Amino acid sequence: MPRKSGKPEREAKKPPVRIKINGQWHEFEPGRDIAPEMTLSFLLREKLGYTGLKVACDEGACGACTVLMDGKAVLSCMKLAVEADGHEILTIEGLPEDDPVIQAFAKQCEPGYGTALQCGFCTPGFVMTAKALLNENPKPTAGEIKEGLSGNICRCGCYSGIARAVLHASEGSAPKGGKP
Repeated sequence: MPRKSGKPEREAKKPPVRIKINGQWHEFEPGRDIAPEMTLSFLLREKLGYTGLKVACDEGACGACTVLMDGKAVLSCMKLAVEADGHEILTIEGLPEDDPVIQAFAKQCEPGYGTALQCGFCTPGFVMTAKALLNENPKPTAGEIKEGLSGNICRCGCYSGIARAVLHASEGSAPKGGKP
C-alpha cells in the first residue's frame, strides 16, 4: 500500500532486551546495542568482555562456549542474544573462586586419572557444563557424568581427570592426589 506522504514511516521503538548476567541486570537497546542476529557468545565476549567463555567451533559442536541460562547449560554460540531476554546468565566469571567445581578441577591430579586441565581452553565450558549437571543431579554416577559431559571436547585428552573432578565436586571432597 503506498504511503500518503513522502516521509518514511517511523518504526515502532522496540522495548529493551534485559538480561541478568552474573547477578547484574543489563539493558540493551535493539538496533543500537544488540542486533537480531547477534549470538549470546558475541554479546558476552565482545560487547561485555566476559572472555572466560571460549568460542572454538562457533557451531555448537565443542562446548567451549557453555554458560548457564536459568541454571541449565546452553551453548552461547547457538543462542541468539535476544533469546536471553528476561533470563539469568551465569558465566565462569560469575562463579566464586571457592566454588566446589572450580576447586575440584584445580586440585585434580590423581595418579591413573591425570589432571582435569592442561591447556585450559576447554576448562570454562567443562566447568559450566559440570555445574549444570550437578544442579540437576547432585550425586551423578560415573556413567551419568560421562553422558553429561559428552557435548564438550578437550583437545588435550583430559577426559578421565575431568570426569574424576566432577565426581569429587559431587562428593564435596578434594581429590586425594590434589593440594589441600
